[in-house]
Amino acid sequence: MSTLTSAVTVRAPAKINLHLGVGAPRPDGFHPLTTVYHAVGLCDDVTATLADGWGVSMALPHWIDADDLPADGENIVDRAATLLAAHHGIRVSGLVSVVKAIPVAGGMAGGSADAAAALVALDRVWDLRTPDEDLLAIAAQLGSDVPFALLGGTALGTGRGELVEPVADHGTWWWVVVPSQEGLSTPAVYRHFDAMFPDAAPEPCGADALLAALATRDPHRLADVLHNDLQLPAIDLRPDLGELIDRGQGVGALRGLVSGSGPTCVFLCESADHARSVAAALEQDHPRVLVANGPVAGAHLVEYA
Repeated sequence: MSTLTSAVTVRAPAKINLHLGVGAPRPDGFHPLTTVYHAVGLCDDVTATLADGWGVSMALPHWIDADDLPADGENIVDRAATLLAAHHGIRVSGLVSVVKAIPVAGGMAGGSADAAAALVALDRVWDLRTPDEDLLAIAAQLGSDVPFALLGGTALGTGRGELVEPVADHGTWWWVVVPSQEGLSTPAVYRHFDAMFPDAAPEPCGADALLAALATRDPHRLADVLHNDLQLPAIDLRPDLGELIDRGQGVGALRGLVSGSGPTCVFLCESADHARSVAAALEQDHPRVLVANGPVAGAHLVEYA
């Protein structure tokens, strides 16, 4: 029996990397990664509606600059639709609207979240019933972070990040998130990593200490082992990020960290109240400060008609 619906809204979360180990570039140019992904409660909503034509629209909060978005037709949502349709031998159709709440070009995989949500939403409105393993394979073609955006929670990523294995995480972790008003190119950060660390090991550092800390549910233990090999090159390119981390830790955060390749910075706190206190202090110097908890679910249906 058909489950065809005319419109579907899917929500997908931002991610932070609790651990990001980076190895020397492989012959294909990609860097091998060992990372621990963590989904937090900053989410984009993607609505797919049946239509004969095709179009993607974006609704942005006032603090996201539209100039930071890709040009029409070059959005990762367009690519997600193309790959999903090609997998099933159908043509692309429908209208997709994205309501943004995840910082753009901020190291929190907002584009990847949109792609994952679009895959789930279009699969539903096109009535394709794509197996999970096929959706994950399509997601991996779109980018290293997209498979995790489908899964959510907390997960270990290997390869170039696209090989994702869920890990047990029974804690509730509270974060203060400070987006930057100026973007930072991910390829530029990786190039700077290569320049700063020409003798980087072929294999990235492992995440055993981080995984052990998660099991304790103790934010102080987790703070001690948060790790990001891209933090030093990001700060070298943008010294203000280092100043922000010092400021956040100075007002009480357990630990500050550049999120992925930056420029968003995240701060681990003891509790919701502690996070709100740290956020209030940082709001004195920064126009946008967010509070979020994790882990949260990956791309999931929130509304259909």
